[in-house]
Amino acid sequence: MNEASKIDTSNTLAADKDWWRGAVIYQIYPRSFQDSNGDGIGDLNGITQRLPYIASLGVDAIWISPFFTSPMKDFGYDVSDYRDVDPMFGTLTDFDRLTQTAHSLGLRVMIDLVLSHSSDQHPWFQESRASRDNPKADWYVWSDPKDDGTPPNNWLSIFGGSAWQWDGRREQYFLHNFLTSQPDLNFHCPDVQDALLDVVRFWLERGVDGFRLDTINFYVHDKQLRSNPALPKDQRDATIAPSVNPYNHQLHLYSKNQPENLVFLSRFRALLEEYDATTAVGEVGDAQMGLEKAMSSVSVGLAGCNMIYESSGMMASLLGASFEAMIIDDEMLSQVYRTLRGIEVNDETLGIHAIKEAVYGEGHFLGSQHTMDAMQRDYFWPSTLTDRSAPAVWEEEGAKDMWQRANAQAREILDTHHPQYLSESA
Repeated sequence: MNEASKIDTSNTLAADKDWWRGAVIYQIYPRSFQDSNGDGIGDLNGITQRLPYIASLGVDAIWISPFFTSPMKDFGYDVSDYRDVDPMFGTLTDFDRLTQTAHSLGLRVMIDLVLSHSSDQHPWFQESRASRDNPKADWYVWSDPKDDGTPPNNWLSIFGGSAWQWDGRREQYFLHNFLTSQPDLNFHCPDVQDALLDVVRFWLERGVDGFRLDTINFYVHDKQLRSNPALPKDQRDATIAPSVNPYNHQLHLYSKNQPENLVFLSRFRALLEEYDATTAVGEVGDAQMGLEKAMSSVSVGLAGCNMIYESSGMMASLLGASFEAMIIDDEMLSQVYRTLRGIEVNDETLGIHAIKEAVYGEGHFLGSQHTMDAMQRDYFWPSTLTDRSAPAVWEEEGAKDMWQRANAQAREILDTHHPQYLSESA
């Protein structure tokens, strides 16, 4: 009896938008998973061959790490064509066959999307770096040097060294939060957002059921390119970058975790809502702040993802977020609330930071209401900059109203399931 004969393929996937709640998702790194043609490299057809076995494990979905066309300087996380399969892994036809086979076995298919940056071999970047006045000149983050020729600010790459690389053709620096061969896309450019959403639609049309979004809080940078402040030595965390990397010497207030991130993610979420039973999980990369600040730029209010996780590994649980409200299933609620017994809940302990602290087991509260002033002051910028006026996106793009509705809905859910943990002042 072969593996395929053990699986009931008579059932079709139900259009259940909540399929991800409590789902078991099996990650596959294609290069090392299964070689189908004897060249020593795993490929999409190899994955397809093993789907009956994966289905027999009782998992709900597979998540495939990047398989797009890439020079592979960062193991596929440097994409040179978002709409094609790298030849080492196969073809688009192979991917379509994989998706169809997975669905016939009752498995959903999620794929990695690396949107914050591309490869420097991507045609978009090749055109962008050609001149300062071509149609894609502002598709990446470019800046003139300071008068002394040094980079425009002190931002550092998480892989070491400056986050700025000089380009002799434009006589400007371009931003790269990772490798110098991974230039950051400029999310302040509407055409960039449109192009990336077209990529999302391309894969949704091919039957993809969801996405894992790489470095979701790195999408948007501070438009004014302000330098990050120093981080005191006793506050440094070597979870993401080792202590020998000076990246840990900064508080990354301006190089990532920007409130404008919410605008793009709201557009992303709206696109997913056009399709049945699609989901997304976002990777939040921030060891220093964890979810305290990052959550305000990736999920709450204008939420783009159903799930998020912190890449530092400190947060083992996945938190669910709908488009307009934090929605945590009963099992997650009971798990988190077990850490909250005896903790007094009031306005001083509410807010986004409470999510992190609750999951870390340090106490406080999940999902309750925070005052609007404190939300703006503490989570869209640090308290040391309270004189900064609210960003235009807060009012103009409806983030304020969305946040208020999110809190109202979350409050209703929590009142129903766990009213004993709400204080009169909350």
